[in-house]
Amino acid sequence: MNKLKKYNTNIKNWPEEDRPREKLLKYGEYTLSNSELLAILLRSGTKGESAIDLARKILHKFKSFRNMSHTDISYLKEFKGLGTAKITQIKAAIEIGRRFREEEAKEDKPSIESSQNLAKILMPRMRDLKKEIFKTVLLNSKNKIIDIIEVGKGTVDEVNPIIREIFHKALKNFVTSIICVHNHPSGNPQPSNSDKEFTKDLVQAGRILHVKVSDHIIIGDNDYFSFADEGML
Repeated sequence: MNKLKKYNTNIKNWPEEDRPREKLLKYGEYTLSNSELLAILLRSGTKGESAIDLARKILHKFKSFRNMSHTDISYLKEFKGLGTAKITQIKAAIEIGRRFREEEAKEDKPSIESSQNLAKILMPRMRDLKKEIFKTVLLNSKNKIIDIIEVGKGTVDEVNPIIREIFHKALKNFVTSIICVHNHPSGNPQPSNSDKEFTKDLVQAGRILHVKVSDHIIIGDNDYFSFADEGML
C-alpha cells in the first residue's frame, strides 16, 4: 500500500496530491491503495485520527475486503468512528464489486466451454453467501449465456419447487440447455446425498422437457464441484 505523509488529521488540510478523492479524479481509481479507497467511503475519521488512519486500522484487522464482507456487523462497530451509515456504505460497495462480474457476463454473453469458465464468473459472489441460493444459467445452442437467474433460496430439501421454477424459466426463454449452480455456505463443495438426488431429478425432468442439463455446479470456498466433470450426470 502507498505510504502517506503525516499531516493534520483533517484531510482537507492535506496537499491536494495526497488527498484520496483528488488523486482518484486526477490519476484514476486504480492508482489508489486499499486504505485510500476505503477512506473515500468513510469520508471522515475521528478526533485525532484521519479517515486514512481509520481505514488502515480496519484493513490491518481484517486483512482484505473479502474478509470484511462476511464479517458480522458487530465486529465493525467495535471501531470508534464506524457507525451504521459508514458500515452500510462499506457493505454496499463490496457487494457491488461482487456482483460486477456476474452482470458483466450477462451483458457480454460469453460461451461456457467448461465448468471452470462458469465458476470463475459466479464464485466471487456465491462463495461468501451465508445461505444456499440456486441460480440457473440459461444457454443457447452455442453455449452462450442468455441469462443468469436466481431461482430460489434454502436447501435442496425443497427440490420440487426449485425444479419447477428452473424449467419454467428455461422454457419461457426457449433455451437449448441449462446449468444449475448453488453454493455451500460451509465452504465444502462436495455434494450431499440431497444434492445427488436433486441432480438426478433435475436431469430426468430435463429429458422429459427436452432441455439439456449440461451441469450442476456446487460453489465452495475458492473451490467447486462439477457433476459433469465427475461423470455424475
